[in-house]
This record gives sequence, C-alpha cells and structure tokens, in this order.
Amino acid sequence: MRRSLAGVALAVTSMVALSFLIPLGALVMSLVKEQSVTAAEQRAAALAPVLTLTTDPSALRESAAGLDESEHLVVHLPDAQTLGDTQAPAKLLERAQQGRESISQKTPGGWICLQPVVLPGDRVAVIENFVPDEELTRGVRASWAVMLLLAVGLVGGSVLVADRLGAKVVRSSKKLAQASHTLGQGNLDTRVEPMGPKELRDAGVAFNAMAHRMTELLAIERELVADLSHRLRTPLTALHLASERMAGTPESARVEAAVHALETELHAIIAAARTPLAVGPMGHGMRSAEPSTPRPAAGAEPAAGCRSEAAEVVRRRTAFWAVLAEQQDRPCALEITQEPTAVSLSDDDIAAVVDALIGNVFSHTPAGTAFGVRVVRTAQAVELIVEDSGPGIPEPDRALSRGSSTGSSGLGLDIARRAAAVTGGSMRIGHGPRGGAHITVVFALAPSQSAGRGPRGSRRRTGWWPPRKR
Repeated sequence: MRRSLAGVALAVTSMVALSFLIPLGALVMSLVKEQSVTAAEQRAAALAPVLTLTTDPSALRESAAGLDESEHLVVHLPDAQTLGDTQAPAKLLERAQQGRESISQKTPGGWICLQPVVLPGDRVAVIENFVPDEELTRGVRASWAVMLLLAVGLVGGSVLVADRLGAKVVRSSKKLAQASHTLGQGNLDTRVEPMGPKELRDAGVAFNAMAHRMTELLAIERELVADLSHRLRTPLTALHLASERMAGTPESARVEAAVHALETELHAIIAAARTPLAVGPMGHGMRSAEPSTPRPAAGAEPAAGCRSEAAEVVRRRTAFWAVLAEQQDRPCALEITQEPTAVSLSDDDIAAVVDALIGNVFSHTPAGTAFGVRVVRTAQAVELIVEDSGPGIPEPDRALSRGSSTGSSGLGLDIARRAAAVTGGSMRIGHGPRGGAHITVVFALAPSQSAGRGPRGSRRRTGWWPPRKR
C-alpha cells in the first residue's frame, strides 16, 4: 500500500510539474529573446540622433562603441561606406534604404535589426545591430536548471510525505489485521488501539466493540448450556428413582449403571460450562489460571500442558457404550495396547471422538450389528480404530463434510477429524474385512513420548470380534 501511495504521489506531482515546467521553459526563452531584440532596437534608435547631427566616421565609431561594446552596431552611410562588420543580407539592406522601412527579423546565426535614418538632402543611412544566437539564449539553461531542481525537490517531497502517510495507514491496517487473526485463533481478550486516519480509527473502535460483544455472547451461550444441562437433572432423578424401584430385577444393575454414567456426563457438562470462558484445542471451554492468556482455537496447536492417556479414555468410554450394546445384542470387541499413549488432547476431547465414532455405529447400523474398538501404538502416533459389520460408508470423502452425507449431519466425523488435526494427525475412512465401516483416527504422540518407542506391550480384549453367530 505504501508503494501504491508513493507511486500515485510520484505520478500526480510529476504531471503537475511537467504541466508547469514546459510552458515556463518556453516563456523564459521567449522573454530572453524579446529582451535581447528590444535592447538591440533601443541601441539602434539611440544612435539615430547622432547620425542626424554628423556623418563623420570617427565620431560615429566612437558613439557606436559607447552604445555597444560588442561591436555589433554598424552604420551604413549613403555613400555606400560601411562602418563596422556587417551581418545584414544585401536584399534586407537595400529594402531598408529604398523603402525606408525598419526591419527586425531572424537571420542565419542570430537576429538582425535595421533602422533607416533620413539625412539632409533626402539621403538615407541605415543603422544595423546584429544579435548572435548566444545572446538570444543567454541565461535560459540556467533558468531551466533552477526550475528543474525545484520540480525534482517538489516531487521528492510529495513522495516522501505520501510514504509517511502510507506508513501510518499501513501500520494501523497491520495492527488491525493481526488483532483479527489473534481473535480468530481464540484469544478473546484481543483489543486494538484505534489509530491512523479517521476511517481506520472507526474500524478499530468497531473491532473492539465486536470483540467485547462476542465475549458477552459466548458467556451467555455457555450459561445457557449450563442452565439447560441443569434442567436435565429432574428427569435424571426420576430415572434414578425408577431404577431403585427395579432393585432385584436383572435389568436393575444395567439401568443404574447407565443412569450413573449419564449423571457423570451431565455434571461434566455443567462444570465445563461454568468455568471461565476460554477456548481449548477442540473449541471446548476449559479452565485457565489466567483469563488473559491466549488460547488456541479449533485447528490450532494444542494448548500447553494439555495431555491425556488415550487408551485409558477409550477404555472408559467403550465400557459406557458396552451397556447399551448389550441391550441391543451387539457383540463388542475392545483391543487396547498397554504401551504409553499420551497425546496432546484433554480427556474430554478424546471422549468426544470415541462417543462420536461409536455413536455413529449405533445410529447407522441395525441392532445386533457387531463392532470393535482398537487402540494401536506406533512409533510416532496412537491409532484409534472403530470398525463394524454394517453396510459401511458409501462415500467416505463426502462423509467428512458437515451436512453433506445422506441421513447424517457429518458432525461426529468432523469432530474426530479436527481432533486428529489438532495433534498433527489424520483420519482415514475405509471398508472393514466384513464390508462395514473402518475408521482410523491417528493422534500424534505428545512430544515427550514421540522421541522413542518402548517395547510393544500386550493387549487386552473384551467382548467379541468378529461378531458371534446368532
């Protein structure tokens, strides 16, 4: 932008300078020429009275030398005698004598002025004054040089002023852009100091008002989530009482376990919504010791200190879903490595991925469809694999887009993909051995774990994979 403003200033001032320089240069040249010719005519007119008084050659030479030291003043007497070196063409001289006409015109090498003088006896003498080309342009180049220097100074000054103004505008624009990027990355405390031109100051004030309003709206939204979650406690209490009345029945233990798990999740949601407003790696609210500390947004680098054991979280969440799987007669297999599986995500983020993937199995496959969950440790990553024996995913690439897959919002797969991307991993969707969906989420190991890899430990299996024959 600075270059553009400087270029505009250079172009405009250059055109203005040229529009003045060209006419001024021509005017100066015309004035110098006119002054030289006028001076020559005045010298010839000044010698005319002397010629009317005397025609003595010595007196005329002395008078001519006093009027013109350059010896360009010449007298042509009636008796064809010429006093000085003449430069006048014969035709012009004859025309001035016979026609008694004053002549002033351009000739080769300069400018000639002829002034006829009528003497007693009706005789005509002619006074000649020749002005060389050097005198016609004397001082013109110096005047042009001065005007050119002034024009260059004006152009340079205007470009410098435009550059300074452009730097001020660019500085204000850069600060506003940086603040916008910082706000987009999740630092809700970002503000700018309005500066620069009035328009940019207004933009800075509007940005601060927008950031403040965003913080307020997010806080209101989190409070609303907490309130709505709290309202779920009433039906949850009713379920808890119903499970107590079912005590002693075969279904009592399973219902009580499901109610307890739901209550735990509900408390976690309320606690997260009540924490100070912040944004974690996956966009969830998280607690921070200093509210003003910048926090990464979704898709950004993991938050410092955010770390959890992926295998343990997967084990807990799979155990939760196993209760519902048993009710729907779904064979469930769990295979987890015993090697360290620390990744740079919170327990809530990993749990959200597991819930999203297993939830898709329950939502998009019929009851009785078997599924399995595996956690595999590689040299640099932890792989979470969820597969089933259902119909599979017909368009894997399209399934990753929210709202684009048939019969699904695509939100669950997008949550898993973003969680993998936060750690520097990836996500793959394919077909399993039995034709069902085979989803692999790769989490990069936390920095302290990715340097080396210990010996592979054993795996523990719960449930069945492949599904039992019914």
